[in-house]
Amino acid sequence: MTKANLVDVIFEKIGLSKKEAQEIIETLFDTMKQAFVEGESVKVSSFGTFNVRKKTSRKGRNPKTGEDFEITPRKVMTFRASNQLKSAIEKQDA
Repeated sequence: MTKANLVDVIFEKIGLSKKEAQEIIETLFDTMKQAFVEGESVKVSSFGTFNVRKKTSRKGRNPKTGEDFEITPRKVMTFRASNQLKSAIEKQDA
């Protein structure tokens, strides 16, 4: 699913214009992005939690050459699905 698909869903279900729906989606993602930049987590009830996590440096190895190197510290995004989302996904598989 893309941003354009989300805009279409809002347009069809709520009846807003596509321009208004696009502005809502852009505002939502910009707000979430800013929260992530500031190191905050974003919790969406009945959906899940997005977190920014710091990873420390560690040793790695190039599998092709066997050469050792250091993986630099970085920040990564994680997502933890809510129990409601997990249940909905499991029901679809059954």
